[in-house]
Amino acid sequence: MVRQIVFLIILFLLLSLDLSSQCAMCKAVVEANLEAGGTKGAGLNDGILFLMSMPYFAFFLFCFFYYFQKKKTKALN
Repeated sequence: MVRQIVFLIILFLLLSLDLSSQCAMCKAVVEANLEAGGTKGAGLNDGILFLMSMPYFAFFLFCFFYYFQKKKTKALN
């Protein structure tokens, strides 16, 4: 089980190296849009923050349900 988790972590880290190359391109497009008077930059920033918060929300939700499930099973014993 531990080997599988370590393998998955290494795999995800290696796959994420290719994904970070798009940041400069997105930044250039948004800056050009804002200089031209567009408003896409503000919406893009809000979307990025929303997407960044979802894994944390899912993790805390999982911990919340796990804690109460453990508490429930402990009370039955």
